[in-house]
Amino acid sequence: MQTNEIRSAYLDFFAERGHRVCASSSLVPANDPTLLFTNAGMNQFKDALAGRESRGYRRAVSAQRCVRAGGKHNDLENVGYTARHHTFFEMLGNFSFGDYFKDDAIRWAWEFVTGTLGFDAHRLWVTIHPDDDQAHDIWTGAIGVPADRVVRHEENFWSMGDTGPCGPCSEIFYDLGPAVAGGPPGSPNEDGDRYLEFWNLVFPQFDRSEDGTLDPLDAPGVDTGMGLERVAAILQGKTSSYEIDLFQGLIASAAELAGIRRGENAVTEPSLRVIADHIRASAFLIADGVLPSNEDRGYVLRRIIRRALRHGHKLGIREPFFHRLVRPLREAMGDAHPVLGERQEIVEEALADEEQRFATTLAQGMALLSRCIEELDAKVIPGDVVFRLYDTYGFPADLTADVARESGLGIDQDGFDRLMEEQRARGRAASGRFSADIGQRIRVDSRVDFQGYEVQEGAARVVGLFQGDDAVQQIDAENGGTGDGDAMVVLDATPFYAEAGGQVGDRGRLEGEAGLFEVRDTTRAGDQHLHHGKLARGRLRVGDSVNAAIDARRRRETACNHSATHLLHAALREVLGSHVEQRGSLVAHDRLRFDFTHPKPVTDDEQRRIEAMVNERIRANSPVETRVTTFDDAIAAGAMALFGEKYGESVRLLTMGDGFSVELCGGTHVSRTGDIGLMRLISETGIAAGVRRVEALTGACALDWIDDTDGRLAEVASLVRGNRDDVQDKVQQLVEQNRALRKEIDALRTSQSANRASDLERDAVLVDGVKVVAATVDAEGKAQLAMLDSLKQRLGSCVIVLGHAGERVSLIAGVSKDLTERVTAGDAVRFVGAAVGAKGGGRPDMARAGGGDRPEALPGILGDVPDWVREQLSQGQ
Repeated sequence: MQTNEIRSAYLDFFAERGHRVCASSSLVPANDPTLLFTNAGMNQFKDALAGRESRGYRRAVSAQRCVRAGGKHNDLENVGYTARHHTFFEMLGNFSFGDYFKDDAIRWAWEFVTGTLGFDAHRLWVTIHPDDDQAHDIWTGAIGVPADRVVRHEENFWSMGDTGPCGPCSEIFYDLGPAVAGGPPGSPNEDGDRYLEFWNLVFPQFDRSEDGTLDPLDAPGVDTGMGLERVAAILQGKTSSYEIDLFQGLIASAAELAGIRRGENAVTEPSLRVIADHIRASAFLIADGVLPSNEDRGYVLRRIIRRALRHGHKLGIREPFFHRLVRPLREAMGDAHPVLGERQEIVEEALADEEQRFATTLAQGMALLSRCIEELDAKVIPGDVVFRLYDTYGFPADLTADVARESGLGIDQDGFDRLMEEQRARGRAASGRFSADIGQRIRVDSRVDFQGYEVQEGAARVVGLFQGDDAVQQIDAENGGTGDGDAMVVLDATPFYAEAGGQVGDRGRLEGEAGLFEVRDTTRAGDQHLHHGKLARGRLRVGDSVNAAIDARRRRETACNHSATHLLHAALREVLGSHVEQRGSLVAHDRLRFDFTHPKPVTDDEQRRIEAMVNERIRANSPVETRVTTFDDAIAAGAMALFGEKYGESVRLLTMGDGFSVELCGGTHVSRTGDIGLMRLISETGIAAGVRRVEALTGACALDWIDDTDGRLAEVASLVRGNRDDVQDKVQQLVEQNRALRKEIDALRTSQSANRASDLERDAVLVDGVKVVAATVDAEGKAQLAMLDSLKQRLGSCVIVLGHAGERVSLIAGVSKDLTERVTAGDAVRFVGAAVGAKGGGRPDMARAGGGDRPEALPGILGDVPDWVREQLSQGQ
């Protein structure tokens, strides 16, 4: 049975038994800051299993995309070297939210495995928790599994955290046979691969309190997870999931790109497996909105991509290749996961961009690492080398560890971590920023009544006060309430909108009999709105009655920008295509910003059409309609659910422009589109591969911008002795004159560079048969390069370092190709750059560096270059 057939059979089996078939959620968890990535099928049902969310169904089944890389669940270092470790995998799961329990869950699991899939029942083993006699009786009684194949195991207990829903679990194992090493569950050699655990049935039936007491849940649930790749390996008679049909197709594609014939060299297999695994994780993460970066999820993605690129380099691939695997991946998995086909172009572009970024440093970093390994006396690569590879060449530490592992070495992880922390500390000191997870420290036993859709002010009672990290009963001048420190007020009811969905939080005033609190921002923590600000006068106590009033003008301007954002989103999709999806937004009172998926810059003509389309809808002055409905009904009505957002069963549906825009939104909006006035696009830029950003103004802000632009146009016209009508022609004339003058200057500089090169040739120092030139020059950029090329042609076997000390240091180095195995231009500019503070790099035969804050040190360090070359030559012999 093929992998896709197994997935379909599972979903069909449980759909026939009354389960709602739910699509895989995004790999970026919605509303769950505790998770880096979605790593289990239950993630999207977490609130339903915990009893915090009521859905319109009590049984669900899904095939969930999962990633385990980074954080607690990190399989990255083992991927490619073991039979079953993956960064990306699919988890098949069936769930009950207070409906059926152990009897049905176990019976259906057995029926599916032995009936639908046809597993040999004699090769199945089960583990249970030692105290779960109920599961034991079902397995041995109703199902008929021999008691000696039902093993009690202490670790068979699951929980969401230290407190909350938890319960025992049953794991099902398959015996792969004596050809595979390992013993049955519970035996001394149970860690072998012979007995493969492929399905875990979790039974959340208790609520654990802070003192550890387990109280029975009123409605116990079922949460199961089965590894699709593992089941496919069993059914296809394989001992490794890399041998299943889905992986073999990807491995074959990778081998073709590498020009490798399978089976001829076992050394290449781990690298091919790494590439096949990592294209799945990388492509689906990008499709789900993650882009390579140096922080958080983006950095994990970068590590995965660069690990794959390193293994491609190991296979001899020197051209960009990784992005070319997206097409065969889509062919293999696109039917089950349409998101891959919908965003294929964006995924390919993001991967190609990352490949290009890393290509410039991969070969240099590998050369440095190879030299280090050759010269190393110990068994551990020093932390400073690991850090240099990270900081200069973009090598994640686990990539360096991967290379070291192949040579039987380790890395000094502690030393690397120490240097990384020192770098972070410098960054924190420079930025002076502070962040804290407010949600972890706000505890108020009530839920706010948000009234901001209907009113702009109203009566409220103070139910919580916080000063810094502490809950207090009162704020006044003595405890800092009137200082620069941020105090927070929690009310039982509020008209203040809390920052969400890109819309900024409201500002305003809380006024009581004894004091006035100025609200500078409003945020959300759980079910509460936090009113941040300071006391303007008097005092404020828990229990006080206050009048809560927002800044109405600011709210009105923000509403204009939010409604314009919806119209803009719709216009972008109309003009550019349905592939456009929101990737972020900012809705403030004075501007709006919108990030969206699109593979190339938006042309000037497209921008004009988008702007005209929005303003046409504004002038139509159509009503903005809102209604509360179910999520399914809203989607059926054509609503756009924003990417990465989590929605409950009840949602707020917003329609404007007579159906031009239909979205789910909890923000505040105008009553009619005409209230917006007008919208003006003011910028369009790229912020990441496949993601564009537009900024716009509305209403009075747009008019002010137009007036200011008109005024500047008049100034330019005056400067060029023209008027508004002919200013473009006048400026064009100036540009052409400037271009001609620059050509004359470049010609003069080139002539001077040639003359200077003759002088430098005469001053060359001979070092062990190599001509060395190291000098300051009155040239940079193209003139500096021309001088370098001229010298290389004149000198033959040579090392050249030229420096210019103007407002910033500009360095260029060249090494004749016969010497690059012993001396590299990159090392030369780093040697000189370290003294003057310049940074850079390049090819072994030519490199540049720039910047620096010590130009006065340039002449001295250039004088040391001949001795440095002598040292490099002696080491390279």
